[in-house]
Amino acid sequence: MTTTALATGPLKATDRCDSCGAQAYVRVVLKEGDLLFCGHHGHRHEAKLRPVALEWHDETDRLQPQPTPATD
Repeated sequence: MTTTALATGPLKATDRCDSCGAQAYVRVVLKEGDLLFCGHHGHRHEAKLRPVALEWHDETDRLQPQPTPATD
């Protein structure tokens, strides 16, 4: 049996949504290849794609505001 490693490294700012061109935060690995989506389009297509996805790589948590450290 051969195991294939999936290419799901962190998404970069240069990775763009296949639907609208915005920064991609979701990578869907399919048998036929990868799809990249912004958070909006990833959520929109999730119900149809998740059942056939080999992997669902979601970095939309990066869209949440990060807490700033308290200063003295």
